[in-house]
Amino acid sequence: MSEETTKSVRIIVKGRVQGVWFRAWTQQEAQKRGLSGWVRNRMDGSVEALFYGPKNVVNDMMEACWNGPPSARVDSLTPDKTEEIPGHGDFRTYPTV
Repeated sequence: MSEETTKSVRIIVKGRVQGVWFRAWTQQEAQKRGLSGWVRNRMDGSVEALFYGPKNVVNDMMEACWNGPPSARVDSLTPDKTEEIPGHGDFRTYPTV
């Protein structure tokens, strides 16, 4: 994938996003879309994720995160462009930071 067609973005999701399977849902949805990256809980109650892949797929994943799993309530989603590029085809769940 060329730099023009790919995107790497880190997001912070706030709301009722811990204890509602948000990380597992994010990992499953990212893997279905073929994205690389990771997801983890944060001590402040938010969820942080990094998505890397085709721009349109990353944008679709960020849009899906506004809904999340059925028990979640997303109040805000803040994207931040990043230069970090995770291993291709690998999406992981990391420990809380």
